[in-house]
Amino acid sequence: MERVLDTAALLHWPPVRLAGGVCAPSQRAELERLSPARTMLVEAADILWRRASASAMEQAKACAGASGDLARLSDVDVDVLALALELNAVLVTDDYRLQNTYRHAGGAIEAVVNAPSKHVWIWELRCKGCRETSTLPANVSRSRKGPVGDCELCGSPMEIKRRKG
Repeated sequence: MERVLDTAALLHWPPVRLAGGVCAPSQRAELERLSPARTMLVEAADILWRRASASAMEQAKACAGASGDLARLSDVDVDVLALALELNAVLVTDDYRLQNTYRHAGGAIEAVVNAPSKHVWIWELRCKGCRETSTLPANVSRSRKGPVGDCELCGSPMEIKRRKG
């Protein structure tokens, strides 16, 4: 079975272990930003650089929206997820949000360095003021941190939190 490698694998695995893996072209820029020296090693590895189809990209966004993880996934994460979905491959990542989304979609995960997540999570919006909760809409604004909107009841910031229970 094919393996789609997240950037964590590119950063931490020896080039021999990367051989035969599939990666998104957007990962090259991310790798260059994080470790220019490592980029040269990775370029020498036998990696298949592949762009996901438009339909796979839409499927990835839909899956991430359904799991509640889309708001906190980067564009590179969505590219990697789309490749894994399109190829029905094992997703190699330490990113718990990617793991959560791919597991929601029925995919198999392999960890890079850290232990894989033990649970599949559901996310919700929770008000910082009145603590009101609501389901996380698929089109919630994407940001790495902080509030993603305002509470309809009290106007306080809404944050993405893991559902209890």
